[in-house]
Amino acid sequence: MAKSSKLRIMISSRCNDLFPGVGGRSLSEIRKELRKKIEDVEVFGRKVFEVWINEETPPQGGTWDSWDVCLQAVKDCDILISLYNGNAGWANPPDAGGIGICHAELMTGMSQAPAKVRLVALPNVAIAKGVDGARNKRFQDYVNKLGRFRGAAVNTEADLNKRVDEAISDSLVALAQAGVRESNKAHFSSGQALDWSHLDFAARHAEMRRVLRDTMRQRSGSADDGDQLLVTLGGVQLLIVPDAIPAAISVGPAREMVGQPFLRDHELAAVLKGSRGGPVHIIACHKTASETQATKLLGFSDATVVTAPFGVFVADNIQKIQFAFIVNCRDESNTRHGVQRFFEWLAQTGEQTHLADRARARARIVRALAKEATA
Repeated sequence: MAKSSKLRIMISSRCNDLFPGVGGRSLSEIRKELRKKIEDVEVFGRKVFEVWINEETPPQGGTWDSWDVCLQAVKDCDILISLYNGNAGWANPPDAGGIGICHAELMTGMSQAPAKVRLVALPNVAIAKGVDGARNKRFQDYVNKLGRFRGAAVNTEADLNKRVDEAISDSLVALAQAGVRESNKAHFSSGQALDWSHLDFAARHAEMRRVLRDTMRQRSGSADDGDQLLVTLGGVQLLIVPDAIPAAISVGPAREMVGQPFLRDHELAAVLKGSRGGPVHIIACHKTASETQATKLLGFSDATVVTAPFGVFVADNIQKIQFAFIVNCRDESNTRHGVQRFFEWLAQTGEQTHLADRARARARIVRALAKEATA
């Protein structure tokens, strides 16, 4: 799709599947009507939307197949609305081991920009036997694991139209606000960001750590145990250790202010009472951080390392060490936003359950290390 002066919306669904119920029309017919309705919307007298549906897409060059065209449309759109009924769609090649086009479109959208994806749930198709059934089950398992909020399944075309309207309205507000935040991030030469840059390492480290701790302390379910911070995640009370790198990670003196903090976890064993888990280390980084830098801090590369909107998350599945780098903590607002994005990522991906499980295991290891250290 070429660059456009309008907001581009893609509506993804099976084409020939019928809307559930007696006399239900095909989703292809419904998508055509949705396209016309959306493109007729005017904002202050101007039409601002264009809608992509594959039924009305002109032929592409000879090197493009239908799969390429659909996935490129996902990458080009500003908002992706998936009319999800659990049908994975056709596959290329059509074998049981692959995924269908609807699965691929949603996966591509989630991988590229999850904030632009909206699911509108229809009743799921039944899982049949055979190749198609295997693909559909894989698709439904994928969506269930995503845990994306999509509300109750729509049961009438009127409900479907309303849900699509709500999805577009919500997307416009959310993406506009996200765009403002992102555009503000690039300006670190004035305001509080400049004030923080004036601080020496020790003062900046203290301020970054204060904001980091205060942000997490204000979360529901958080509490103090003496000087230590406890945060509830996945139904488990976790010991969280906030710290900060007050310059680029490549700057040795700044990086050494954190070191490898998990090597001192046994000193916190007394806080790990009952079913508490942890410690989990949350590290505010004044500038950026890479996966390579994260694995160097851990000391080895055979671990779960994920780059996400907030920064980098690392989990060692043997020693159960876990830490997160919150990047671009140039001022209080960016630091608080980074922490918010971290907890959003945990909730949206379901990783908070895994984090809590590893943290409980880490607590058992830490208590054992502390016992040996005092033996």
